[in-house]
Amino acid sequence: MATILVIDDQEPIRALLHRALEGAGHEVLEASNGRIGLELYRKRSADLIITDIVMPEMDGLELMLELTRNFLNVKVIAMSGGIESEEPLNVAKLLGARQTFRKPLEMDKLLSAVRDELAH
Repeated sequence: MATILVIDDQEPIRALLHRALEGAGHEVLEASNGRIGLELYRKRSADLIITDIVMPEMDGLELMLELTRNFLNVKVIAMSGGIESEEPLNVAKLLGARQTFRKPLEMDKLLSAVRDELAH
């Protein structure tokens, strides 16, 4: 069982991911923005982080920058909805996101990505 930190400012998205990941046998931690997620990760590291890009206080790109500065082997999957271009997702890859997804999420593809990331 892996520990996965889900960071998203939308509670329904966190709840959906929580149920799906828990159903796949993982322990799930949640945070409502990047600042809270970073604090939580510092206290209790996770095997994988799934983060939204557009959030208040600290967005996903700022979060990834901080994570890659401070934690060498952090694994991140980034996601975003309501964006008009692929640029934020491409920047997320440059900042260390191993995979990126647009919302609405295709849960099968996301769970497959989670399995892949945890296996490597």
